[in-house]
Amino acid sequence: MLIGVYYMNTAIQLKINLTEELQELLKSKASKFGIPLTQYVKHVLMKDVEDQEYPIFKASEETERAAREALQQLDKAVNAKSFFQKLHK
Repeated sequence: MLIGVYYMNTAIQLKINLTEELQELLKSKASKFGIPLTQYVKHVLMKDVEDQEYPIFKASEETERAAREALQQLDKAVNAKSFFQKLHK
């Protein structure tokens, strides 16, 4: 049985160091497409992994049971920020 799964598809920021020569080469290629260097690098990375399959793991029965229970009790959740603020008073 598979229950609802929620993915946080958030972007991360990646910092890389390039030689000046490589940066200029990549800028040149990006300019041929009329796109920024960062967008071109993202495109190259995506092309590199496009034929890869992301692994999918099935949750254990215990994990699925715990997730169902947690979802049923969602209305009892506390606001963690206010909870920790109260601890520091």
